[in-house]
Amino acid sequence: MNAAGEHIVNLNPAPLDALHRPLRDLRISVMDRCNFRCPYCMPRERFHEHYPFLKSSERLSFDEIIRLTRLFVPLGVRKLRITGGEPLLRVNLADLVADLNRIEGIEDIALTTNGVLLSRYASELKAAGLARVTISLDSLDQATFAAMNGGFGRVSEVLEGIEHAQAAGLGPIKVNAVMQRGINETGVLPLVEHFRGSGVTVRFIEYMDVGNRNDWREQLVVPSRDLLAQISERWPMLPVKPEYAGEVARRYAFADGQGEVGFISSVTQPFCGACSRARLSSDGALYTCLFAQTGTDLRAPLRAGASDEELAQIMRNIWTARTDRYSEQRASLRAQGTAQQPKIEMNYIGG
Repeated sequence: MNAAGEHIVNLNPAPLDALHRPLRDLRISVMDRCNFRCPYCMPRERFHEHYPFLKSSERLSFDEIIRLTRLFVPLGVRKLRITGGEPLLRVNLADLVADLNRIEGIEDIALTTNGVLLSRYASELKAAGLARVTISLDSLDQATFAAMNGGFGRVSEVLEGIEHAQAAGLGPIKVNAVMQRGINETGVLPLVEHFRGSGVTVRFIEYMDVGNRNDWREQLVVPSRDLLAQISERWPMLPVKPEYAGEVARRYAFADGQGEVGFISSVTQPFCGACSRARLSSDGALYTCLFAQTGTDLRAPLRAGASDEELAQIMRNIWTARTDRYSEQRASLRAQGTAQQPKIEMNYIGG
């Protein structure tokens, strides 16, 4: 029984996948819609005004999310990240955060957002138990920012959201920038300079072939090592040891103590070997990789009356059979012509 007197299914020991990786992190997509149309995620010409997004009844309810999350805890989950689409479009999101925060065994709840709505909700999310927030911001230049998000929102709105998050005590705050050659790589130093010494960590993400609709080409990838060299030439930097096993970003601290910069290098330096993340889509499917081609429907058995034990066994079986390591296999799969097989879109399972 947990503190609320609710039954917790305990199927010890916590499972490892087929490559001996534990399950520690659950990313929960609460919304497939977004108020941006970033070409690398939801290009406007394909996610147009008539695009058939999920109906409200097709998304998991908060109660369903809570029930499934509670069942993930005995399987090893300790950290949650709420994602989208844009999660702040989900009405009463703070209520979900508060309920997730009450689940015994959950140690950390974070949120990934584009930041435009964050100034409205930062305080209530913090009060509900949200610990940390990651904001997507690909450029400080308004024209480049618009080009990378389909023409929606303003840089000033995102910066205001970051200020409100800081004032609310959400932290550490991370800013994620997806780098595309020929689009925004010239804005690297301005981004670093703006947040240097502010307590906000900028993380540069290599452009990835997520989903099927972003026309990914390897020539558009800006390797993290090139960005590190560029930044280090301006501000000397020192490598930082990972805080925990499976940390996705390689971190470097400014030699003068003015903060850190991170690099997420899924293309040039894959980190599949330590991946401990599962993803729950907004319509209730369980995915074991960001680049997955298929998922396992949990919504159907949940709504058909499956018991906690039955649901937990499905989840355990999926994780123990997991062999995903797409980023490590990307080059060979592309050589074989199989890397272009349909993959789930990122707006369904988050980044």
